[in-house]
Amino acid sequence: MSAAQTKLVLEQLEDGLLTVVLNRPDRRNALNSELCGQLVEALQRAAQAREVRAVLLTGAGGTFCVGGDVKAMAETQTPDRSMHDAVHGLRTRMEASRLLHEMPKPTIAAIAGAAAGAGLALALACDLRVAGESAKITTAFAKVGLSGDFGGTYFLTQLLGSARARELYLTSPVLTGRQALELGLVTRVVADDQVDAAGRELARELASGPTVTFGHIKANLNLAEHAGLAECLDNEAWRHISCMTTADHRESATAFVEKRPPRFQGK
Repeated sequence: MSAAQTKLVLEQLEDGLLTVVLNRPDRRNALNSELCGQLVEALQRAAQAREVRAVLLTGAGGTFCVGGDVKAMAETQTPDRSMHDAVHGLRTRMEASRLLHEMPKPTIAAIAGAAAGAGLALALACDLRVAGESAKITTAFAKVGLSGDFGGTYFLTQLLGSARARELYLTSPVLTGRQALELGLVTRVVADDQVDAAGRELARELASGPTVTFGHIKANLNLAEHAGLAECLDNEAWRHISCMTTADHRESATAFVEKRPPRFQGK
């Protein structure tokens, strides 16, 4: 099958969990315009689909994503588009990060092999990250003379603070999964051959949870990234009362009284 015929983003929905696979294994899932376009479309559908209750982002061929396709960049040193068109095109592709961060359902990245540059930024856009012990995690941008895209500077600053984000962007060290965990960059570290299974287990757990409530929790946390206390308190009050009207809250209250695990339906 030719590259033009290959689907560069694979999707599989099972029991509320949508697994989204970056599928350019021959290029270690390097991002190009076609892959990014398919990814944005897949995430837009996931954000809207009621049957999707969690999203697991992973890569084919034992690698998460090495970032932008530097080889292709080297072959097209002189852009044939205006600055405006180039910026608009990149910003459109970068919507993938916003969708992962803001969609009202949990998103999880399973990081096997490398997560570099924009690939790392996509992982950071997710709510949780599971990485292999020997995963290679790096900002990478400075090493190829680029400042960074896909929200990496934003997410690293939010996760680790400005000083650490500056260190990781300016010096671009290659971190193992274990080192990334010690910094707080990833959520869990597992043996390299367990990344897919561990990511799927965590994602399935979240996919069986109170989906509407998870959406409200994410909205609270996202607002807290920039708003003042009074606005956050107002928002929390409204969302907390909204959650009390959900079927999942009523089920959890009943389950508490009956001393059994709740059976969430995601509504």
